[in-house]
Amino acid sequence: MYESFFGLTSKPFQLNPDPNFFFGSKQHRRAKAYLEYGVSRNEGFIVITGEIGAGKTTVLRSLIDGLHGTNVIAGHLVTTQLGAEDTLRMVGAAFGFRVKDVPKSELLITLEAFLISQTSKGKRCLLIVDEAQNLSPRAVEELRMLSNFQFGNQALLQSFLIGQPEFREILQRPEMEQFRQRVAATCHIGPLDVDETKSYIEHRLKCAGATDKPTFDPGAFEGIFKASGGIPRRVNSVCDRLLLLGYLSGRTHLTTEDVAEVAKEFAQESQVPSRPAGDGDLAVATAADTSVTAELDVDLSKLRLDVHEAEVMNKQLASLTADQRSDQLQRLERSLLRLERINVQTLAMLQKLVNAARRSGEGGGA
Repeated sequence: MYESFFGLTSKPFQLNPDPNFFFGSKQHRRAKAYLEYGVSRNEGFIVITGEIGAGKTTVLRSLIDGLHGTNVIAGHLVTTQLGAEDTLRMVGAAFGFRVKDVPKSELLITLEAFLISQTSKGKRCLLIVDEAQNLSPRAVEELRMLSNFQFGNQALLQSFLIGQPEFREILQRPEMEQFRQRVAATCHIGPLDVDETKSYIEHRLKCAGATDKPTFDPGAFEGIFKASGGIPRRVNSVCDRLLLLGYLSGRTHLTTEDVAEVAKEFAQESQVPSRPAGDGDLAVATAADTSVTAELDVDLSKLRLDVHEAEVMNKQLASLTADQRSDQLQRLERSLLRLERINVQTLAMLQKLVNAARRSGEGGGA
């Protein structure tokens, strides 16, 4: 919508992960280096964790793009809210096996035979597990058992586990000891700092074809950092809205006040609308109304806070706002996961129909 106004060739702050916009902050470079190390090591597990929207998937896709044309065959598992055996079946499906109504023993035999055949051809198999925090302990154990497959002294399967911070807590449980011993490296991606946030914004604008516009007040970047908490996906949300604001007002220079206005809009949008009170809620509603009125009657000019107290309250409010936005993003991600599961099931049904049609055609030809 605003791309032509700012002279851009593409949308710079889209929410979907795009490896073409990969930004190599210190943490993201480290995570990618660990994944590349895992590919070269070809054994054990590499664990990457990070907050929602921290850029885990972008790092991963940047790596996968670099694997095209190599001897690495990657299977990607994105549906992890499953039981142990269903997780194993999804691994088989990720590598193209028929898994419907196949006994577990047969599935394991087929998987091992496939891994051996690829290894004998000079190829290597990589399993990528996204949303690893949703794996049950038994599912994690099934994945660990797959790491036991060997051809001579060579491991047959390398695994990357990508998840949210709680996956690190899961790995510290006593029953995860055997799995921890198979982890070759682990890395956590945290928020960007103020300088990295500025560089991140400039990098994405440059990737989108920006030259001399938009321009920003020096303090605008710090405002964006505070509004987003340094989480890349939140930075994208704030900047996307900021460019829209500039476009609607016909300005290519964006100010600190513009950032504050966008942050205020997000705060208002995250508020839950009050519903009309029923008879049973009358007393509660009346009490709430009285409370609001009392707050509005406070003369703020007479309020005295020292600098330290004001700073503490400001940080607390910023933290609450960030938590609220995080909850919204989590709800969105859960919706996307449900959609992903539907897509997987739909593809499986289509595969059945194709296989049935093929068998029918072969039978008719005979």
